[in-house]
Amino acid sequence: MVTSVLPPASDPNSMHETLVEFPDNLLLIDLCGEYDRNLAEIEQKLGVQIMRRGNQLAVVGEEAAAGEAVDVLTALYKRLETGKSVEHADVDRELRMGGSEDGTGSRDGDQLEMFKGGHVEIKTRKKLVEPRTDAQKVYVTSLFSNELAFGIGPAGTGKTYLAVAVGVSMFIEGHVDRIILSRPAVEAGEKLGYLPGDMKDKVDPYMQPLYDALNDFLPDKQLAKLIEDKRIEIAPLAFMRGRTLSNAYVVLDEAQNATSMQMKMFLTRLGEGSRMVITGDRTQIDLPRGVTSGLHDAERLLKSIPKISFNYFTAKDVVRHPLVAAIIEAYEADV
Repeated sequence: MVTSVLPPASDPNSMHETLVEFPDNLLLIDLCGEYDRNLAEIEQKLGVQIMRRGNQLAVVGEEAAAGEAVDVLTALYKRLETGKSVEHADVDRELRMGGSEDGTGSRDGDQLEMFKGGHVEIKTRKKLVEPRTDAQKVYVTSLFSNELAFGIGPAGTGKTYLAVAVGVSMFIEGHVDRIILSRPAVEAGEKLGYLPGDMKDKVDPYMQPLYDALNDFLPDKQLAKLIEDKRIEIAPLAFMRGRTLSNAYVVLDEAQNATSMQMKMFLTRLGEGSRMVITGDRTQIDLPRGVTSGLHDAERLLKSIPKISFNYFTAKDVVRHPLVAAIIEAYEADV
């Protein structure tokens, strides 16, 4: 791959053209995307113009933006060379991370070796999950490196999704014997009344986001079997009292809705060979007025303890619809 850069003018804001050559025309087609949608997204996000000339792409724009576009295109092409596809999420990730991934996706067998060369990926039964922002990358790294990790930030930043993905990965690699996912059963500002059915029917609506994440990573029949065999448990926080969770990967989601006593109870369930992840959003506390959030207390009391990591996300890390980030920023600005 050869890059030819035209000399920039003395004005740093002048248009700058960079030619990038891609040897494989078939991969170049995949790089551009259907109706050049991948190129259009890069053009829109970086304010450049990209034109195809045979097996070359000409990137025109301000020098810094053109250079960033070249880095993104190069990283995506390297990804294609390894046999992976390039989807919208991959383009979005490279744009957010400045084309910093090495594109090799190399792994040495052990999940903890995945960080060589700066590349991070999570292998599950149904898909390969890759962080899409720098904060997500640091978060995933800390989940593999620490026995207790916190993920704190607004909705849509991948806190729970990535935590469950890491849990599934560690489970199928044999690092843990079971997965335990929990949430406080707290209504989000409205009274739902008595729900019909048995205990499972009553609590499942609160647990549905955890089921949704698991369904993304495990085949339906395998997931049902693992739940039936109690190798994957999804239960309200109140059900954790009195248990010692050994050789397990444990996630507490929506931890901002745990009381201080509940949080202490949950954290002290950690047993030998286990890992624990606490996720929450400090701006979405649904506890009664005057009740202190256990997430707030844990953050205040545990920050100085070694081997406990705190990972923070902002609206810039939102990977849902772009409007979600704008909505979060608007509410934060109004505080």
